[in-house]
Amino acid sequence: MSPVSVSAAAPAAASLSAPLPLSAELAQHLRAGLGDGRIIPCLGPGVLADVVSQRDGRALPVTSEAMIIAMNGGRPMAPKLMFEFSRAAMNIELKRGRAAIKRFLDTTYDSDEWARAAAHDWLREIAPPYVIDFNRDRQLLDGYASRRPAPHQVVLGCARLGGTAYRFRLFRYDGEGYVAIEPELADPSLPTLFKPLGAPLPGGVRGVGGVGGVGALRPESSYIASDADFVDYLTELMGGFGVPAFLKRRREQKRYLLLGLRLTRDTERMLLRDICHGAAEGPAGWALLPQASAKERRFCAQLGFSVIDADVGDLMRAAGGVPAAPAG
Repeated sequence: MSPVSVSAAAPAAASLSAPLPLSAELAQHLRAGLGDGRIIPCLGPGVLADVVSQRDGRALPVTSEAMIIAMNGGRPMAPKLMFEFSRAAMNIELKRGRAAIKRFLDTTYDSDEWARAAAHDWLREIAPPYVIDFNRDRQLLDGYASRRPAPHQVVLGCARLGGTAYRFRLFRYDGEGYVAIEPELADPSLPTLFKPLGAPLPGGVRGVGGVGGVGALRPESSYIASDADFVDYLTELMGGFGVPAFLKRRREQKRYLLLGLRLTRDTERMLLRDICHGAAEGPAGWALLPQASAKERRFCAQLGFSVIDADVGDLMRAAGGVPAAPAG
């Protein structure tokens, strides 16, 4: 069973309409909306499908199965643990401690060995003012840090913290490095990158004193990984403590575009339902889901999303910009 299930709370299935074709007009509408902030992109593992190591050509592990195998030294785990990454991570945490999961994720994602994803280069040129990325890699952050002007904010999801009800950490990039800031100091005018499941911060965070002196950089990362993490994070997310107040205001009456995000698992659906709260109507957004399952189409209908029978590569080709990498 997934950490949190939405099936019991889901309303009666809405009537299903046929998926939309991706016309050139629709593609241009979506691209324009991403650029001016009317449409918020939500990124899933599919945007990283073309990312490989520049050293040995292996694919970046981003799907649940690939992450489990990589975490276990290249070997599958027991069938009941292969069901979902969070379940496998919980098993590793119980045996070797929470730090073992963090080391694996830092080693995997805080590295310069990975080639850039075509989708991230495409988004870098469009520069949406608000992006939600359900992956744990740092390519989105690298892309925005390389822009000029570069200032932006990053929100990292976190779990099982003491002393605070918040389940996020907030950082500002000023063109030279990241610095941690309190939620009340967030600047609503800056581009904001929301990583609900966490990420490593490229280059780390600038300190304000202590060992290394003022301005010294230290590694910084935060992740939602194990079943225990998800239970805590999703509980507080539903209670309103997983999203900063300025993002709650920014998201009102906005529409969303799901890119590379499949909706076959309860965990992803629960995250999306709460993070996209307050969306516009008619439609609330669009989901690029080639050959969408009935389960995915029903969920999209419940949220008011229109399903488009295309993937992110199709959108890039139709809207113009960075071409998708060739298959194979």
